Amino acid sequence: MKLFTNTLYIVSTPIGNLKDITLRAIEVLKNSDIILCEDTRHSIKLFNHYSIKKKLVPYHKFNEKKQINNVIEHINRGKILSVVSDAGTPILSDPGNLLINECIKNKIKICPIPGVSSITTAMSVSGFGDKFLFYGFLPKTENQVDKVLNSLSEFQFPIIFFIQPLKINFYIEKFKKYFTDRKITICKEMTKLHEDFSRDDIKDYQLFRNQVKGEITAVISDKKIIDKKSNEKKIINMAKKFLKKYSVKDTVDLIMQTENEKKKIIYNICLNLKNDKKN
Repeated sequence: MKLFTNTLYIVSTPIGNLKDITLRAIEVLKNSDIILCEDTRHSIKLFNHYSIKKKLVPYHKFNEKKQINNVIEHINRGKILSVVSDAGTPILSDPGNLLINECIKNKIKICPIPGVSSITTAMSVSGFGDKFLFYGFLPKTENQVDKVLNSLSEFQFPIIFFIQPLKINFYIEKFKKYFTDRKITICKEMTKLHEDFSRDDIKDYQLFRNQVKGEITAVISDKKIIDKKSNEKKIINMAKKFLKKYSVKDTVDLIMQTENEKKKIIYNICLNLKNDKKN
């Protein structure tokens, strides 16, 4: 297979099962002069399996800026370079975007070699709609997570997140807070021996009792569009019933247990009904 010179190849690799790689990807890697790897120790397992003996150069978030000029220089000299991540399609939640933009700036051809992606793999078995938002890894601090999820909670389509195993319960608790009325699919170790998919309503999803290992992709379902007029009528009817026995405060608390509506709106409905009875 003859490859283009003055070209950077973005090569997708398996996310687990080593057989999930395209013939074209193998050919490109075997014909590359240099392969940029997120972690050479990880990539060597795949390359040894397919007898790919090429020069491997570490390319990750800690040396990305430093390596860019060297990469551009190699390409301009006619060398064939490929980029791979530890698993799946490079650049998506992985280093490489700086290099892509530098290649665009230098009018260097960029050639994608498509293949496996944990994003589309998880989405295909989620049971949710086919329009979605991929977010990737969430922030680590609580304030930042709250800010991001509060904004995303208004997004109507399914949302895909990459989750760090050690913080899985922390993020599930946050999902319960911001995506109460949605469903979730947790995908663990996709395409590997211990592959597992678990599905439930987010509010009912149980926290993990034991430490979770391996790669995790979480898919949140689409947001149900509530008919506000119909929902308001339902709350009014519930309020009329409860106000016969309970105070405004207790009535609001009872309605909040089952209805996904702002507390202030429910309180105003109850207060107006209470005042109407007095007049």
